[in-house]
Amino acid sequence: MKPVDDAKTAAQKAKARGGYPHVLNGGAARDKASAMDAIAEALSFPEWFGRNLDALYDCLTDLDWLPTGEHVLIWAGSDALKEADPRAYLSIRSVLSDAQRALSPGGDRAANRRYLTVVLTES
Repeated sequence: MKPVDDAKTAAQKAKARGGYPHVLNGGAARDKASAMDAIAEALSFPEWFGRNLDALYDCLTDLDWLPTGEHVLIWAGSDALKEADPRAYLSIRSVLSDAQRALSPGGDRAANRRYLTVVLTES
C-alpha cells in the first residue's frame, strides 16, 4: 500500500495512468462493519457481499463487475479506523494487502485482467 498525502492527488495520478480511482471516505468508518461497507460502496460490490473478511477478500479479488484494468482504492482518512479500532484496521488492511498481491501481475488471481492498488491518504 502506498501512503499519499491527498485523495484528490491520488485520484488524479490513477486517472493519468489509465486507472479507475475509487475513493473511500474513511472518516466515518470507525468499526470493522462500517469500514467494509465503505469499501463495498466505493467498489460497487454486488449485493451478495457477506460483510466479513473472507467475503471482502473474495470480492476484492474478483471485481468482474468492473471494467478490466487497474482499480485504485483510495482510502482517505484510514487513520479514523486505526485509532478507533486498531485490531479491525489491521485485519482489513491485511485483507487489502493480500488482495492487492493476488491481483498483481503474476499473482494467483491476475488472470481476470483487473488489478488492485490500495492507497492510504491523510485526507
